[in-house]
Amino acid sequence: MTTQTDMITGSRDPRPSGKEPLPRATLGGESKRSIEQITLLLFICIPFLALAAAVPLAWGRGMSWLDVGLMVGMYFLGCHGITIGFHRHFTHGAFKANRPLKIALAIAGSMAVEGPIVRWVADHRRHHRFSDAEGDPHSPWRYGETVPALMKGLWWAHMGWLFDEEQTPQQKYAPDLVKDPAIRRISRDFWLWTAISLLLPPLVGGLATMSWYGAFTAFFWGSLVRVALLHHVTWSINSICHAVGKRPFKSRDRSGNVWWLAVLSCGESWHNLHHADPTCARHGVLRGQIDSSARLIRWFEMAGWATDVRWPTADRIAARRQERDESKNAKNAAETEGKVRQAA
Repeated sequence: MTTQTDMITGSRDPRPSGKEPLPRATLGGESKRSIEQITLLLFICIPFLALAAAVPLAWGRGMSWLDVGLMVGMYFLGCHGITIGFHRHFTHGAFKANRPLKIALAIAGSMAVEGPIVRWVADHRRHHRFSDAEGDPHSPWRYGETVPALMKGLWWAHMGWLFDEEQTPQQKYAPDLVKDPAIRRISRDFWLWTAISLLLPPLVGGLATMSWYGAFTAFFWGSLVRVALLHHVTWSINSICHAVGKRPFKSRDRSGNVWWLAVLSCGESWHNLHHADPTCARHGVLRGQIDSSARLIRWFEMAGWATDVRWPTADRIAARRQERDESKNAKNAAETEGKVRQAA
């Protein structure tokens, strides 16, 4: 039987001996066609240009409280779909969700327009297996540690890797999702969730104002600007949080905590603890660390929709701190001993 750890690390063949092969990969398999590359480029560039134009437009008549509400509401719907659904539930198994919640999280995450769920999960499990080492699909340290190399690496980790030839085998890294007919269907229908995500704000804005102008401004803020902002916040976890930030916990990579991204990332920027303890349902475990995703998981648990939640315990947190302290102390002791020998 393939364990959750095996699925994260990809250390075992997901097809047991004598069993039938897994279903064919979902939308976005092991290779990307040119049409998908062009589509991806448009989805990145157009929202980014819209974001650049957002400030001067806001100074005029191009924004209303309805637009703000649509942008914020759609942003956090998609963001929590990614953080709670794609990441903590589907990738790491931090909790078990009942069937309705599982489907809802898969759809909400798909509406973030970050790619089909099966590909997203496969890429992220591979990232954890090779984090900041050869094989990691988006490490900012890919090209070295000099300033020019790091600048190039940050670009790669932030968005450059999205244009690379896809190398993550979905049947190896996400066999559980490939075998689930409902999740496989949601992944294949990524285009549908993208269309709903982009068209829902202008539909609401148009009907609420009974005008095409209301539909246009709602599309600008609730669709284009919202998608651009969410994309860059998510990609910043790959780039910024693996280059800077505090590291109070021991991990085998360079993941750090970046406090100023915490609210916008729904708790994902407490990245050091996550890499020290990937299956933990809460990433912001220290005092004052805001983690809205963990709060929602708690509410799901109270409602009976989520079970077997892997909450952090005091002993579990202390152990990871202690391991780091012991490692640091051992290193300092070794350095001191070396200096003593040199002096002798």
